[in-house]
Amino acid sequence: MDLSAPAPASRPALGILARAQDRVAAPRPDGLPVITLAWAQSVNGAITKQRGEPTPLSGPESLELTHRLRSMHAAILVGVGTVLADDPLLSVRLVSGPQPIPVLLDTHLRTPLQARILARTDRHPWIFYAEASRDSIRSLEGAGARLFQVHASDAGLDLAEVLRVMWAEGARSVMVEGGAKVLRAFFASGFPAAAAVTIAPFSMEGLTLAEESGGGTGSGPVLRHTVSEIHGRDVVLWGELGP
Repeated sequence: MDLSAPAPASRPALGILARAQDRVAAPRPDGLPVITLAWAQSVNGAITKQRGEPTPLSGPESLELTHRLRSMHAAILVGVGTVLADDPLLSVRLVSGPQPIPVLLDTHLRTPLQARILARTDRHPWIFYAEASRDSIRSLEGAGARLFQVHASDAGLDLAEVLRVMWAEGARSVMVEGGAKVLRAFFASGFPAAAAVTIAPFSMEGLTLAEESGGGTGSGPVLRHTVSEIHGRDVVLWGELGP
């Protein structure tokens, strides 16, 4: 990940939160939700020790910031690989605030019926898919999920179509939290986006974001207009994605 024009190394927590709030509140004439990408990595860029296995990296203070950012967005989006590996709730728990809609990208509806996200009663997930059996569709709808069929793409699902549907359904902002393939698909999409990157203060043998997604060892995104903050043991970077 390349950085340019970095801000001073420590600023009040309001810096990142204020920037996020400004972006979420800004009008969007293009009819697409405001996009924030978020991930955690070690100081040498590793996001996991082994492919498909979750590796906790964020400390409690940076996790709290992540949950505050979640509460500012209308939706949280992940790929089905994250659901299969982590079984996340995709909820705001560490701070008080609104609960965003959990959104899954699941090309062939592999989300298991025992997934914790389907047991939530406060927010039912939106699941985007391209092809699936009638049994899978009926089962997930019966579990409370809202299903949206969209076109497939080389990267999985047509992200532009997903975002347009989300906008039409009233979701004006989305926080994208993984997995690696989903993040890289958003990097490549060219959609305007910001990123919140948590950097843990240790090196770790493992896979970078590019390697975990099967994309080789290529460089990551470039962040512009960056600001950095210290949250407990971690440094959190905020910036806009740029060429």
